[in-house]
Amino acid sequence: MPNETITIGGKSFEVAYQPGEEQYLRAAAAMLDVEATALIGQIGRLPESRMLLMAGLMLADKTAGAEDRVRQLEQQLGEMQAEIDRLRAAPPSGAAGLPPGTLERMNALAERAETLADQFESR
Repeated sequence: MPNETITIGGKSFEVAYQPGEEQYLRAAAAMLDVEATALIGQIGRLPESRMLLMAGLMLADKTAGAEDRVRQLEQQLGEMQAEIDRLRAAPPSGAAGLPPGTLERMNALAERAETLADQFESR
């Protein structure tokens, strides 16, 4: 199993990883480093274990917030999809559901019918 040295909050750590997962390790270490660096900037020097614990808790809090937002968006997406499905299944109403030119043809037929009715009445 390969090892890589990562830096979090100015401290180096040797970490083992599975082959092919080095980019995930680096990304996770970078996220943790951002939080640890912010902590050190606010609080100052911290014991390594406390720095890692607090940085991990800050990331967990952000993750929980992101998961809540994802759940909200998934619910909204489901509601919108249900509305789309309902609208697709509903029969078309009004002129918006007619093929192009249908209203014009219907008006022409109505005029022709009125003309024929007038001719019939005059006889």
